[in-house]
Parts: sequence; C-alpha cells; structure tokens
Amino acid sequence: MKANTELTRNDRSEILDRVAEVVRKRFYDPQLNGVDWTSLVDRRREAIVNAAPDQFEKALNELLLELKTSHVGFFGTRFKAASARQAINATVIKAETSFGPRWRFQDVHRGGAAEKARIRSGDIVLTLKGREVSTSEVPQFPMGEQIEANIAQAGNKVARLTIDIPDPRSKKQPVNIPDVVTSERLADSIGLLKVSMFPGIVGIDVAASVSAAARELACDRLIIDLRGNTGGGLGSLRVMSHLCPDRRGVGHSVTRSRAEKGFDKESLPVFDRIPPSKLGLFPLILKFGLGDKSVAVKTEGLGDQPFHGRIVVLVNQHSASASEMIAAFAAENKLATIVGEKTPGRVVGANSFKVGHGYRVALPVVEYRTWAGTILEGRGVAPDVLEPFSPEAAWEGEDTQIARAIQVLAAA
Repeated sequence: MKANTELTRNDRSEILDRVAEVVRKRFYDPQLNGVDWTSLVDRRREAIVNAAPDQFEKALNELLLELKTSHVGFFGTRFKAASARQAINATVIKAETSFGPRWRFQDVHRGGAAEKARIRSGDIVLTLKGREVSTSEVPQFPMGEQIEANIAQAGNKVARLTIDIPDPRSKKQPVNIPDVVTSERLADSIGLLKVSMFPGIVGIDVAASVSAAARELACDRLIIDLRGNTGGGLGSLRVMSHLCPDRRGVGHSVTRSRAEKGFDKESLPVFDRIPPSKLGLFPLILKFGLGDKSVAVKTEGLGDQPFHGRIVVLVNQHSASASEMIAAFAAENKLATIVGEKTPGRVVGANSFKVGHGYRVALPVVEYRTWAGTILEGRGVAPDVLEPFSPEAAWEGEDTQIARAIQVLAAA
C-alpha cells in the first residue's frame, strides 16, 4: 500500500471511482437510502482527489456518511487512527466537566488497553500525545503505538498514563479484542454476565464461554450486561438462547438481491445452532457459504434455566449491532426487562471490499429485521427502565445502572 503522501491525484481519483462503484453495486438498499449518489460523488470529487495527504481518508469517510447508515468506513490495510472502542476497548461521551467540555470514558472493558493503562469509567480525556483534545473532534487512538495521555481521574487529579495499543489481529476488521465474557455472583443469588463483543462470524468460543459462565453462576436471577458491546457475529445467538427454553424466531437478515426478488422469512435458510467445535463449521459452510447470504435466525432450544422470567438486559447508547438484536429479541418476546439507555440503532450486516492501493471500503450489505418485522437500523431499542450513566458516581466506585438492575430483579 502506498503511503498517503505517495498517492498521486490519479491514484486518488481511481480509488474514489472504485468506492463509488462498490457502493452502487453492493450497498444493501438499491435506492441508496434516497441519496443521489452519483451527483454527490461528482460534487465532492475535486475536494477528495485534491485533499491534503492527512485529509484524504477523512474526506472519503465524510462522503460515505452521506449514505446515512451505520457500518460504513474507508481505511487502509496499515490502519492506524481508530476510535476508543476499536483500539482501546472503551467508549467515550461528551460531557461538561470542571475542565470545560471534554470527552469522558463510559465503558471500560476488562482486558483492553484502556483498562490496562488504569483508565476507569468516568475519567476525563485532557491530552493525547501531548495535544489537547476538545469535543470538536472525536479522540483517535493509533493502532500499534504507545501513547502518553493526561487523564483527569477521581478528585480531578490529573494522571499521566501510558496507553499501549496493540495492532488488530485482522486488517479486514481492525478491532482489538478485550476479555469477551466475564461474570460474577452478586448478592441475593443474582448473577452478572457481561459480554463486551461477539468476535468471529459463528462465535464458537464466545458461545461456549457464555454457556460456561451461566452454569458456573448457578443463579436464579441474571443481569446480562451489554453496555458498550460493539456487536459482531452469530455468537450473540447463544445469549438469546439462554433467554428462553424453546426454539423460536429471532429475526432475519436479507441481502439486496433477495429483497429485490421478494421473500418469505419462513422459506429462508435457518441458523439455529452454534456448533460446539470447529468440526461443525463444515455443514454450515455447505448450507450458508454458497449463494445468497440471506438467513433466518432462531434460538437453539437449550431448555429451562433457573433464571428464566427474572432477567435484566443492560444496554446503553454504545450497545450496537448484535447486542441490539439481543435487546430487541428480549423486548419483543417479553423475556427480560431492558434497563439503561437507548441503543444507537446500528443494526445492519456489513462487509469490506478492496478498492485499490491497499484500501478497503466497509458497507452494509444486508438488512436486519426482528421476527415481527421491526427494522432496528436508525431506531435502536428503548429501555423499559431508563437509568442514565453517572460519571460522578462511577468515580465514587458506584455503578448506578447495575444498582437499578438489582432493584428491578429484587421486585421480580
């Protein structure tokens, strides 16, 4: 891949043309969300192909955002700049602080670079790499680098921390992976099961970890914590399968070509079992790996669990994609009480495509609907019990959303 400084104007024009063509052919909605894509590309062309080297990727990403959907992006195989959730396994929010308008950390996942650097929920970002960070820009964390950060912590004490940011395992999906499944037993026979993301397409490992944690908790009331969960693959089905004893419809994902031809969800190929080992992947490849990628999803029928009917699902504005599918399934079937904050509505299936010179474009290629036909993209899932995040309480070591979930279960 050429460095940005080595790309010629013709190179950039060629990349833009390939991005435009991929969007026209691959974007899940043939109407492109009502966007006049050709005119938009024409209007932005000169600004993009003449952009300064450090602005080229930003300019193309701004173009893709005009599609008004999630899961779009433009990046190189030497992917560097990344969001907090991608790079250091933490989420941030804008907030008024004693330092003025700043970014505060909200979810800090165990095992991620942020947690290892001793960053905690509620902490305030002051500087990164010696430069002050304002709320006019989203803080970026370069993959594969060690950076110095000034972070305001409890009591407004400023700490100088070193954040070691790993390179992502996959260049196709540049995301670092923290501890995926953690669990603990709370008071009064309440179990807490936290899932930070669902890595992998099928999710054999995360599914096994979820089931093992549920067994070990041996609880009769359960909190499933999906706050800050970035989504991912079909490992989310194992969580949904623990919400109910039987086999029932969850939702369906439909490709552009299948949607254009028309379809009946009952006639779609069904994914209803996560295999226990990689040996079980071969039948899935034969069933789903060839031809159209449209699929219906149903729970696995794992049988009765002692916590059924006494479950809380915790979500927030960072609980995206597969975690929103779980929340919607629970709400639609009245299997759990949803506590926290409204989810972002980022629920489409995406893929990334090569567009030359080492660059890729990520696009949504399938639309997801719940079994009842609800579209979650751009809408999200609203909680039954609204409980906003309190960074001040977090600094005091109190998780008010967990406390509210315990209250809900105590009354169940």
